[in-house]
Amino acid sequence: MVKEESDMKLISWNVNGIRAVVKKGDFHSLVKKEKPDVLCLQETKAERGQAEIDLSEYEEYWNSATKKGYSGTAIFVKTNKNKQIVKKVLMGLPEDLCKKYKLHEDSYGDPNAEGRVITVELGDFFVVTSYTPNSKPDLSRLKLRQKQWDPAFLEYLKRLEKNGSTSSPQGKPVVFCGDLNVAHTPDDLAHPKENEGEHGYTKEEREGIDKIIEAGFVDSFRVFNKKGNGFYTWWTHWRAARERNVGWRIDYWFVSKKLLPRLKSASILSNVMGSDHCPVVIELKN
Repeated sequence: MVKEESDMKLISWNVNGIRAVVKKGDFHSLVKKEKPDVLCLQETKAERGQAEIDLSEYEEYWNSATKKGYSGTAIFVKTNKNKQIVKKVLMGLPEDLCKKYKLHEDSYGDPNAEGRVITVELGDFFVVTSYTPNSKPDLSRLKLRQKQWDPAFLEYLKRLEKNGSTSSPQGKPVVFCGDLNVAHTPDDLAHPKENEGEHGYTKEEREGIDKIIEAGFVDSFRVFNKKGNGFYTWWTHWRAARERNVGWRIDYWFVSKKLLPRLKSASILSNVMGSDHCPVVIELKN
């Protein structure tokens, strides 16, 4: 689809290590070809300045984990005629929600210290990127997902919609993206029966997405592709899974219902290499 001058393109990508993706050349190739207005990254595994990124048209915002080489997110926002369009930048989840849902008490460590969330306030909506904690193969972090992280994150999104934030007390629609580490429906992974109850496809994790949708947020990809499998964003390295397209759709763009009239397209860039995930894209009409 040809991007009109007034359209806004937003891309989300779990790069699984920004330094490696930059070194391979895949990062700059994506930016050069797609020209996103907003680029959200997850699992950067680095701090700002550790990768050779030279994008003079963009403002960069990084939330890196306190643990070196782990997790982390970043957002790149293209400037408009050399004028920054970002009004506010918020790192992580608010402290009151961390306390309410006891996020600081997780046995693996504080997920809010793992650089998992960044929010930028643009002119008429918020953009949030998230790298959701993995529930682990033995499901030892499933309780964190179900009882702590998912409800805290959803409450944060609803707060942004209604009241904005303490530093920007004005409610606005929200678009949020990221590696949510869950396939929502049987259409979202190649082998749902074989993976039933496995991490990333438990009833509890899928209910987290159900609650996001019940709260009024819309899975943008399913607006344009109501049903059907074969649309994946992550593939294991084993058994040539990517070549055979045996994957999972665990990377998303959700939008507030209020923004649906502006949602022009949603797509998956499965041909973009460099990571075990591929980028996902939405376009909004201005």
